[in-house]
Amino acid sequence: MMGGGRDPSAICHHQSTIEIMPRTKNKQKKLHVKKGDTVALTKTITSAKELGMDRPKGYTGRVLKVYPETERVIVEGVNVRIRHTKPNQTYPQGGRIEKEMPIHASNVLPLDGNGEPTRVGRKRVEDPETGKGRWVRYAKTTGEELDR
Repeated sequence: MMGGGRDPSAICHHQSTIEIMPRTKNKQKKLHVKKGDTVALTKTITSAKELGMDRPKGYTGRVLKVYPETERVIVEGVNVRIRHTKPNQTYPQGGRIEKEMPIHASNVLPLDGNGEPTRVGRKRVEDPETGKGRWVRYAKTTGEELDR
């Protein structure tokens, strides 16, 4: 045995892979933000240098689109990039178009009723009329429901 002094074929029993139970009922990923939420940035997000639209920590904006599969969101006025496009139906002239690009969902926090950034919890609420339950998001700071 050369270098390192360990035999790669000898694997301890506690190093085996652990299988995670797959989600059986609802397979889609859940994010703490939804389209239309007002969110605050948890860190500074830079934009295209020429635009000078860097957004500082604490900047608030509205979520325009959510991509659960990649855990990314597009926030209004944040991470604006310049896109060079050929002439097409939408932009007959073509040229340089300013466009908001997605940022990771972990870089935003929704605002509670007081306008403060809050972490999000989920709880099950029973509907008194129908008796059916549903999951709602609530603000950890105030305890109020975030879902309309």
